[in-house]
Amino acid sequence: MRTPKETPSRLLGRDDEVRCLDGVISAAREGRGGAVVLRGEAGIGKSALLDHVREAASGFGVLDASGSEFETELPFAALHQLCVPLLDRLPELAPGRRAALEVAFGLAGGTPDVLQIGLATLDLLAAAATEKPLLCLVDDAHWLDEASAKVIAFLGRRLAADPIAMVCAAREPGAGRVLNELPALVIGGLPDAEARALLAAESVDDKVRERLLAEACGNPLALLELPKAGGFALPEVASVPSAIEASFGRRVAGLPPDARLLLVVASADPTGEPRLMWAAARQLALDVTTAGAAAEASGLVSLSTRVRFCHPLARSAVYLTADAAERQAVHLALAAVTDAQADPDRRVWHLAQAGTGPDDEVAAELERSASRARSRGGVAAAAAFLERAAALSLDPKLRAQRSLAAGQAKFDAGAVDAAAELLSTVETELLDSSELARADLLRGRLAFVRNAENDGPEFVLSAARRMSGAAARECVLDAFEMGLTVGRASGVLDVVVREARSMPAEPDVLNALVVLSTEGHRAAVPLLRRAFTGDSLRWTGHPALATMLAGELWDPEVHHAVTAWLMKTGREAGSPFVLRLGLAQTAIMAVHAGDFGVASSAIAEEEAVADALGVAPLPYPRLHLAAMRGSREELLEQTEHATRAAARVAGLLVANAHWASAVLHNALGDYPAALTAARQAVEPGDLYLAGISLPELVEAAMRCGEEKSALTALEDLTERTSAAGTEWGLGVTASARALVSGDEEDYRAAVSHLEVTTAKPYLARAHLLYGEWLRRAGRRVDAREQLRTAHDLLSGMGMRAFAARAAQELRATGEVARSRSAEAADELTVQERHIARLVATGATSKEVAARLFLSPRTVDAHLRNVFRKMGINSRRQLKELSWSWEPGRAAGPPRARRR
Repeated sequence: MRTPKETPSRLLGRDDEVRCLDGVISAAREGRGGAVVLRGEAGIGKSALLDHVREAASGFGVLDASGSEFETELPFAALHQLCVPLLDRLPELAPGRRAALEVAFGLAGGTPDVLQIGLATLDLLAAAATEKPLLCLVDDAHWLDEASAKVIAFLGRRLAADPIAMVCAAREPGAGRVLNELPALVIGGLPDAEARALLAAESVDDKVRERLLAEACGNPLALLELPKAGGFALPEVASVPSAIEASFGRRVAGLPPDARLLLVVASADPTGEPRLMWAAARQLALDVTTAGAAAEASGLVSLSTRVRFCHPLARSAVYLTADAAERQAVHLALAAVTDAQADPDRRVWHLAQAGTGPDDEVAAELERSASRARSRGGVAAAAAFLERAAALSLDPKLRAQRSLAAGQAKFDAGAVDAAAELLSTVETELLDSSELARADLLRGRLAFVRNAENDGPEFVLSAARRMSGAAARECVLDAFEMGLTVGRASGVLDVVVREARSMPAEPDVLNALVVLSTEGHRAAVPLLRRAFTGDSLRWTGHPALATMLAGELWDPEVHHAVTAWLMKTGREAGSPFVLRLGLAQTAIMAVHAGDFGVASSAIAEEEAVADALGVAPLPYPRLHLAAMRGSREELLEQTEHATRAAARVAGLLVANAHWASAVLHNALGDYPAALTAARQAVEPGDLYLAGISLPELVEAAMRCGEEKSALTALEDLTERTSAAGTEWGLGVTASARALVSGDEEDYRAAVSHLEVTTAKPYLARAHLLYGEWLRRAGRRVDAREQLRTAHDLLSGMGMRAFAARAAQELRATGEVARSRSAEAADELTVQERHIARLVATGATSKEVAARLFLSPRTVDAHLRNVFRKMGINSRRQLKELSWSWEPGRAAGPPRARRR
């Protein structure tokens, strides 16, 4: 530990922070990389700690990047800074990865894929780290462009097994929020003793010193900077950073005019390239030699291989102290010296800032820049260009069109409030019919995201009325899907159905949904099946809706076909949304087939994709798995987590949670609680969930003595499953009917139907119900056979609560159930199990890494844990173990014979 004398003044009072950062560097030297984000207000000492890390990382290769207030809209700008020293290694990457980075950095055409760019950057850093450890320093991360921030967050979560350390510095606001999931080191103010020691070297009046200490709140830059204003005593300001910025402003104001204008040029150019700054200075006819010397002598800026301000607040102070005419002249000069071919977007942005009023020529250039930005995946940049283009448009019609386009781009970028504000400025009377439809569609999507009144579908229907043919039907189907998401109880679906019935009938999914809503399952099932057959794949535009319809058909074959398409399309097209949906459906199918290992693996992979995107994982498969496993604590945890993560889709989420609760409480024998949950799941009438909740309602109602409720639910279930005609549906219905009728033939029919399906949980429960009925009928020997079969199936699948219920019933017949012995694989984490399964099929570490968005080193680290926990020492031994899942396929293909 440093003594006070050994501690540099810039690190005074930062011993704990220094120890933490030294630990990050030491771990990276040993191959255990990691990331940390320094968080704190401006001037608190983050940059000083970054400088310390740079000094401490002797023998490391150092990569630098810095967010810029003026480049927050330019996609991958900061990532490009970080990777520039490594670009000569691009040929070492696999072709696909190399192409991803080339697209991101504008070296090749194409649409960027953030996940692939993240993986490519990880490969690039890992390749460089084979020669020596790497240190990545990212300053002003709150000003990172969104695309770079996502990639840097992706990298930060995946360095655990690589000799790479990443340290970022950010204030709380801004794009730094994307980095929130990374470990944070919050930098607070200095303690009083250290603050006094830091201020001791400054010659200030005692009273001023006490005022400074009180109002600086331990901010080191405030303590060092404010006394330079000639014993300045802090005024009443909103914050310490504001006072520091004001102090920098006073220093700027005291400089010669040429030096001050040169600093304005430097502050307005986010690239930090001296060549551009000097060229712009000459364009402004400045005496560059004298001005440069005076600017550097001020201590505000360093002019060497890069232009660097002493602090971001100094840069903003310089820019803000310039008057409007000076800023316009500076931007005009920078536009003149920026290469129109190599950097057209930055050039037109300077032109836009230099304008004093509307300019259709600049607006048209901005619109072209927006198109280029969108093609590179820079939706936020496209929105910014379009917004500025609208503001500079003289033609009212063009201004309305560009404002609408900017609003759509803002919405696509996730800036919902900004999109709504832009949309409110659009003069709709200047739009044609197709543009009005686009405005209504955007208004509907905004309302769906923002409003609790669920009026989004109404606006989407308004858009549909302005369209015709297939486009209109697609709009109505969008509204239908919104209505399903918020739940049938909202009443939205009734409005959508009325609109759809007014349109000419077509043999498509929309027509089938209308028939289902108005005439019931018997009339609709043939139409729904037609939508899933043939080569037309009419459902692929609405894959989430297709998964619900497959469940409504009680048809695992259809569900498998939909899931297989999702998995294939998601992987081949590189679509994270489609892939995540496919993995979630793989997990749900596996849960209902009783293969919880498959389900856990698919959940782990979906979680890896979600983590790579920086979003919450899909909650539904976890709820289904927790319910079938029979763990009250796990289900409660998953329900709470899902509620926090997916509040916007409350209709579907709540229905899933109620179904899961009904299953769990039936397993535990808490039938009143199961009955309440099942009724709540069935009542909204949601696709799929209402249907699979009916058997739970029948069982709970009969156990509670509410035979009338059970009969009503059985009639509804029978209509659904008899129309579908699958073995799964017929078997589940026979089992429910047996509870009501007490007829042994129904129990036998249930087992007969279900034993030819992959629906093992339902087969096991049919044996359990049959055995319970036999025991109550006094046929203990026959009961034991059914209960023993049920217990073996349930315990083998890991359905603990139902297995305990079967064991209790067996004890009542005089037989003790065999307990399941623990397996070594049970000790594996979900991710370790998934990696083990993949490696057992022959996948290399590199292939597994690509699939799970990890580095090969991280995969190898997980494998070492697997070997240790399972008592093996080679991949060959891993392959010899029994793994029930073939990766890349859903649990199946299942059998679902129809009668």
